[in-house]
Amino acid sequence: MKESKTKTPWLWIPTLYFAEGIPYFLVNTISVIMFKNLGMSNGRIAALTSLLYLPWVIKPFWSPFVDIIGTKRRWILWMQGLMSAGFAAIALSVSPNGFGLTLALFWIAAFASATHDIAADGFYMLALDSTSQAFFVGIRSTFYRLSSVFGQGVLVFVAGLLEKRLGNVPMAWRITLSASAVLLFAITLYHVYVMPRPSDDSPRDARTAGDIFREFGRTFATFFTKRNIFLALLFMLLFRLPEALSIKMLSPFMLDGAAQGGLALSTDQVGIAYGTIGIIGLTVGGILGGMAASRWGLRRSLVPMACCVAVPCLVYVYLAAAQPSSLWIISGCIFLDQFGYGFGFTAYLLYLIWFSEGEFKTSHYSLCTAFMALSMMIPGFFAGWIQEAMGYTGFFILVMACSVISVGITAIAAKKVD
Repeated sequence: MKESKTKTPWLWIPTLYFAEGIPYFLVNTISVIMFKNLGMSNGRIAALTSLLYLPWVIKPFWSPFVDIIGTKRRWILWMQGLMSAGFAAIALSVSPNGFGLTLALFWIAAFASATHDIAADGFYMLALDSTSQAFFVGIRSTFYRLSSVFGQGVLVFVAGLLEKRLGNVPMAWRITLSASAVLLFAITLYHVYVMPRPSDDSPRDARTAGDIFREFGRTFATFFTKRNIFLALLFMLLFRLPEALSIKMLSPFMLDGAAQGGLALSTDQVGIAYGTIGIIGLTVGGILGGMAASRWGLRRSLVPMACCVAVPCLVYVYLAAAQPSSLWIISGCIFLDQFGYGFGFTAYLLYLIWFSEGEFKTSHYSLCTAFMALSMMIPGFFAGWIQEAMGYTGFFILVMACSVISVGITAIAAKKVD
């Protein structure tokens, strides 16, 4: 066993992956709701918050530094501390009169979060033997999902209640973000005492840095010379095209009034419908999708699961056209969409794992996830301006049209799967 006998993984794995998820959702999802409520236009929201994906796109470029300098444990603790300070600073910067400083601080938190991801995944492999890694993979995924419910559900719900109670939107978000910073700092202090110190987690010999960078160069060379690389990149970039366009507009759509074509929900109602019921649908769909994929196999799974991602997008066309006032109807539609997405997204992840097989499996998978982040960043950058030009109904019809592209490229990619 690699892990310390006196510090069971049950003490630190749940909190490590809970702490990994919270900053990601604060940066990429909650920021959208906050900026919307502070008065930013949909076009600016989509463009500026989509750029916050960039650290996750380019993180393979600085992952060698995490590997060479210091220990993974130290990187984890420093990044958690930096994220705590970052969100505290963001809380102090929140203002309806200017967003530049707040966005800059979100960028710092995003880079710290992406670096934390690299260190946490590396530490997981160093601190556990292969048997324990397999056993705890479900635990880490569960607590990452719980962080999603907490971030997109609980925190948004609390912010909404504070907006109503205080009548002061900036103050409501200052309190919510401050509480998030305090929670992350408490987890950091907890990890100082409970995270083990595996013998394998030691700084690399500086004399081997050149060798490490040469190997790093080889990972890129071998990745971009893989068979059917062009088709694979198209698949990675286009499978999530409907989601990439819509995700930045879903919260504004739910928050905008009926006159603007929205659903006129309050912030706390968004926390319930999208951040809680939607995440439950996503989780259940993901579990059932994994079961189905294991039975069908990757090649047979790809096209049906791509359809499961695409078809439920129709619910937003209905919601935009009908503008129902019932929270139950809205929540049910969101549940169906997120369930289908969770079910179908399994095939996408399995394809990335399949394509990464080879000598540099870990590094190639990291590159695949970088292209996955890029697939979200580029369409999302333009989504707000497209929505402002077309209105919500026209925008979601366009999303459905893009679903045809996603299913089409998936059908072509499926034929090349061994």
